[in-house]
Amino acid sequence: MSIYAIYFSPTGGTEKIVTFIAEQFGVYQSIDLCEKTSGLTNDFSKEDLCIIGVPSFGGRVPAIALERIKALSGNNATAILITVYGNRAYEDTLIELEDTLIEKNFTCQAAIAAIAEHSIMHQFATGRPDQNDLTELVSFAQKIKEKTNNTVKTDFPPVHVPGNRPYREYGTIPLIPGASHTCGSCGLCAAKCPSGAIPSDNPKQTDKDKCISCMRCISVCPTHSRKLNPLMLAAASRKLKKLVPERKEMNCFINKTIKHPLFSSFSR
Repeated sequence: MSIYAIYFSPTGGTEKIVTFIAEQFGVYQSIDLCEKTSGLTNDFSKEDLCIIGVPSFGGRVPAIALERIKALSGNNATAILITVYGNRAYEDTLIELEDTLIEKNFTCQAAIAAIAEHSIMHQFATGRPDQNDLTELVSFAQKIKEKTNNTVKTDFPPVHVPGNRPYREYGTIPLIPGASHTCGSCGLCAAKCPSGAIPSDNPKQTDKDKCISCMRCISVCPTHSRKLNPLMLAAASRKLKKLVPERKEMNCFINKTIKHPLFSSFSR
């Protein structure tokens, strides 16, 4: 039996929340879906626990994350689903993630909608997850363990999560980072770009057709040379401000009719 923290986390927010939840269950192994998938553990067993998290991009699972999740084989492993969003909304992200994991033969027992600092417009959900959020995440993990303790695992319906089918139309904020004059062409952004939008032989360029606006290149740049157009960023911020409330709280969804002995063997 193994515990896995599996995440697509271009700027680190989703990784922080997924690994924090995984810590509540015990020692875990990380699988970073932003990196090349070759050599990763793709096959799991029914004894395994997988905490699987993705950010919400326009209310959907990022397409490249979905592609890499589809390379996994659940073999009836237990899954806790996590979506992370920047205080606006996550719309159909959880239900799309759940549908995909069911298709890949994961047993979806619980889900969490968590909030982290917006990856593009950092004035939204600044500093989150904060200490209050982490305390609530500990409570969520405990509730999941309590609800799934000391009962034999059998066939059961997946956890009910919010969302609609068909899913909303996929789309992201069309903000494409570019390299400034301080770029030294170290190539780190090209190596880390999950969509291959930055050519390794010319990392000052960006393929706009491949870029998914995940901001990973900005996050990893050691000289802070990758930036967004400030005028376009300001316009997007004004638009988003109308849609974002002061503060949203996180949510946890648990299949209340099902329990699983798997969790009884986990310790902090």
